[in-house]
Amino acid sequence: MKIAITGKGGVGKTTITVLLARVYADDGQKVLLIDGDPDANLARSMGIKDLNITPLIELDKLIEERTGAKPGSTGAYFKLNPEVSDIPDKYCINHNGVQLLVMGTIRKGGGGCACPENTFLKSFLRHILLERDEIVIIDMAAGIEHLGRGTAESVDKMLVIVEPSQRSVETAYKIKKLSMDIGVKNLYAIANKVRNAAEEKFLKDAMPDFNILGFLPYDDSIIESDRTGQSINDKNKVVQGIKDIRKKLEEGK
Repeated sequence: MKIAITGKGGVGKTTITVLLARVYADDGQKVLLIDGDPDANLARSMGIKDLNITPLIELDKLIEERTGAKPGSTGAYFKLNPEVSDIPDKYCINHNGVQLLVMGTIRKGGGGCACPENTFLKSFLRHILLERDEIVIIDMAAGIEHLGRGTAESVDKMLVIVEPSQRSVETAYKIKKLSMDIGVKNLYAIANKVRNAAEEKFLKDAMPDFNILGFLPYDDSIIESDRTGQSINDKNKVVQGIKDIRKKLEEGK
């Protein structure tokens, strides 16, 4: 299964990404986590102590070797389909049964930038989605600039994380429109940081045309665990909620 996770900043997207990966890994599944958020904080949320990780997009020598052009160059000829099949196994970090690879984000520069580094990342992502057979979970920014039409169709599920706020809902609808434009077929929402029945009702009323897979409670211990890098207890209600969401994903609900 290939899962892309997105949403407004601060909604708990990275925490949910890590917990979902953990649920799959604890069940014996091979899991590859891709950090595509500009903040690149998946490693910290996973409890990886050595944070000296260079995102793929900053590996200039590798990109030049594979594309035939220096990163940052424009107007130069370069390979549009560089070899990337060996990248995951060479550059990922294994932590508690989950493999992590920090991709970095597509550089803007002219609305997408037909440059060597963007071409390299897009080829890498296409390979991950089309040719790898493990569980792949991509933590993306609020936008979906990583996904073109060819790769978007290969995402089995796109999950938009929302919290009980109008801005979060507005971001979800912007993502929904962009996703439909490029061919994402299965878009779901996960409600996070829900304190009470009134907040749950707010999200249901505000998002009637979203399939909301679950409502995860606000929990101070989750925030504390993220701050200290400590593991979250399996009996935590949020973890239990993630397990229920995983079942719904596999059932296609």
